[in-house]
Amino acid sequence: MYKIAKENLPALFQRIAEAQDLILPIENCGQVNFGVWSEDAKVDIDTLKSVKSPKDAFFPQSENLYTCVREGKKIQITPEELQNKDFVVFGMRACDLQGVELLDKVFLAEPVDTFYGARRQHGTIVALACHEPEETCFCKVFGIDAANPAADVATWLIDGELCWKPLTDKGEALTKAVEDLLESDAGADEKVETEKSAIREIIEKLPYSSLSLDGWNGDALSEKFDSPVWEELYKPCLACGTCTFVCPTCQCYDIKDYDTGHGVQRYRCWDSCMYSDFTMMAHGNNRTSQMQRFRQRFMHKLVYFPANNDGMYSCVGCGRCVEKCPSALNIVKVIKAFQNQGGETS
Repeated sequence: MYKIAKENLPALFQRIAEAQDLILPIENCGQVNFGVWSEDAKVDIDTLKSVKSPKDAFFPQSENLYTCVREGKKIQITPEELQNKDFVVFGMRACDLQGVELLDKVFLAEPVDTFYGARRQHGTIVALACHEPEETCFCKVFGIDAANPAADVATWLIDGELCWKPLTDKGEALTKAVEDLLESDAGADEKVETEKSAIREIIEKLPYSSLSLDGWNGDALSEKFDSPVWEELYKPCLACGTCTFVCPTCQCYDIKDYDTGHGVQRYRCWDSCMYSDFTMMAHGNNRTSQMQRFRQRFMHKLVYFPANNDGMYSCVGCGRCVEKCPSALNIVKVIKAFQNQGGETS
């Protein structure tokens, strides 16, 4: 295992960025989100969670697919180039790593999404353990270990030093490229094990760590779908879509055309199942009420997805929806309401 002093991290970031793009948490106007590193960027690896998940390193919020240009009676179609340059995503947490694994199941299944697949092929992930998980975190409920993130490189920030452990061939290659900036540390393993224990102790004390998923699985379709609990539970929902845009696992998108004046760009962008025009077709929409749309979101997370993915839930317990929903209506309240079976959300 290796280590590097926290004050030397700018040199590490610069070295990585010399050879490939580096995407990491950057503070801008008081908000922390993942972005491309530059020398004047205000890097923030201390904030536990970015506002949005870093999934758009692999599944961008908006991306061009191809361009159409009409020349007389002919239309020339030019596909957008796939990702062909290596890049590094630094500072992903264990919950967001699980989110990428979930997206893999969606986009790398046949037929493979070539845009996503190219980014996964060229991307190297450096994970960062959660030094101090917060009250809104409940990743443990979904079997995620915030103390031991499994990526190409795993890191732990301990007493002003970043402990660095390569775990894959990509991780070994990145380590070799920056090895002269790292210091071998024979005592790092012991420090990391102590850090892991401290993190897990915090997690055990968090209010949602004991949240029960009893009754939520791929076999609960009729029971949960037909429950009267939804009729009361959805009412505070504003249909703003905030929960879907901060979520590490939401993968729905729309495809649209934009007239540039010189041709048409076809692009895709994130969409939300909470919107009234979601999956709109010629005959209209098959979910005509906000209750139906609200139900769809959570049924997919807790029933439909595990039914088709060997029990894997489409939630990673990051707590972003708990923090950001303007109506304080989130997946934790949904699970608790069904435990009560009376529709109460407290």
